[in-house]
Amino acid sequence: MTTRLTSPVKRELDIAGEKYTLTVAPDGFRLVLKGKRKGIELGWDSIVNGDAALSSALTASLQPRSRHGTASHRTGT
Repeated sequence: MTTRLTSPVKRELDIAGEKYTLTVAPDGFRLVLKGKRKGIELGWDSIVNGDAALSSALTASLQPRSRHGTASHRTGT
């Protein structure tokens, strides 16, 4: 049986050697570089109806490329 999500849950992630805070809430999730305020925020409805995929593709196309030829994974400062 699953438990209903009624309040935000925060977890720390290590992605490529950098610390991020992931907040999972009833309305969506937010991923922010630790110590920063701006990050990636997606609502569950955006994920379900496909807007998140379109938004992700657009964001990736606008981000500067790293020297390895892939889009940078860093969020705003």
